[in-house]
Amino acid sequence: MRFTALSAFLGLAACVSAATINVTVAENGTLTFTPSSVTANNGDVVAFQFVAGNHTVTQSSFTDPCTMLTTPTLGIDSGFQPVSANATMVPQYSFSVTNASSPLWFYCRQARHCEAGMVFAVNPTADNTFDAFKARAMGTNTTSSSTGSVPSQTGSVPSPSATSYSSDALRFDSSKLTGIIGLVAILAGTIL
Repeated sequence: MRFTALSAFLGLAACVSAATINVTVAENGTLTFTPSSVTANNGDVVAFQFVAGNHTVTQSSFTDPCTMLTTPTLGIDSGFQPVSANATMVPQYSFSVTNASSPLWFYCRQARHCEAGMVFAVNPTADNTFDAFKARAMGTNTTSSSTGSVPSQTGSVPSPSATSYSSDALRFDSSKLTGIIGLVAILAGTIL
């Protein structure tokens, strides 16, 4: 019984310690991800907020920055996320980091956006830097596809979520964390 309670406590503690990393897509109408590169731990959620235009977050590889990752499994792809100029609600797309020791590379597959430098990285390394990835993207002769269908995700790729939200929904509420910690303490005391 105690092992189960301890496992439940550790599972909840892991959920509480995971961070949400917000990335703005097309801030001020630019062809950018802001920030352009982040460091994330296992369990962290990277949440993309599409604030202008019609863009994607599409996984690629370091060596082929403007081509959708298809091997060994199909990469992450948000699909196109159009945002009207006067939108009060903007789409969000997010995924959880499942292997922080492996860098992740992304681009916008809207025509020529990748080649213009609209790229993003999670956990770049000293050998494979964000700047080198961006330089490869801007020097590539590959044309990004802005049309056509994208196969559904399969395999071990994390399941992303897309929801609508207002910017106020992203503010951290410390009272919720306090409530979760209190609930964990009650459960631990009851079970032990």
